[in-house]
Amino acid sequence: MVNTNTLAQMAEQLDLGSYLYLGRGIAKGGGRNLKSLLANGFEAVLGAVFLDAGYDAAYHYYLNRYRSLPSPAQDENFKGRLQQVAQERFGLTPFYDSEGARVGNQREYTSVVFAGADPLGTGHGATKQEAEQEAARAALQSLGESPAVVAVAPKAARTARPRKRRAPSPRARAAAPAGETAEIVSIVPAADAVPAADPQPAVGEPPRSRQFGEAID
Repeated sequence: MVNTNTLAQMAEQLDLGSYLYLGRGIAKGGGRNLKSLLANGFEAVLGAVFLDAGYDAAYHYYLNRYRSLPSPAQDENFKGRLQQVAQERFGLTPFYDSEGARVGNQREYTSVVFAGADPLGTGHGATKQEAEQEAARAALQSLGESPAVVAVAPKAARTARPRKRRAPSPRARAAAPAGETAEIVSIVPAADAVPAADPQPAVGEPPRSRQFGEAID
């Protein structure tokens, strides 16, 4: 679902190439139709939707744009397929020798893929990535492997799963046996006790001094 070809197709539907701010040279060289730039432009639009409306809005916006494509998106990952074949047959990882040259107002890249010292295929493209993909496709054909193009189906929307309640840990179960209720201990301090009143003298006795305990005349 997410590759340069898919993103470029969705950008072409929105005519994003007309809104790209490019330098004069690359604009004259057909930069508004480059798949890599169109894909980057659509990623910027998707990022703006995410920042403005959140993840769900960006997720559904992408799915709606993807499902509106006239043909299923294709993942042309010839380089990945060639790496797998080369490692299985030769025990080597392929590498690419790429060079760019200006042809008129446009720049064209040529790439040659090797496994060891032997060249396996040559490719051309408007970008280095396109040239390497073409070289990998030619190498797969020369090795007798069909460079299969995998159609990518859209993923179904995710459904929220109910959260399960966690069972209490053995330590918690041991601390609070079944059938018993934990005692709640109040930590609120008791109200200050009211000071006791001074003892009253018995009936018939003269009042005494608090300080010396002597009878007061």
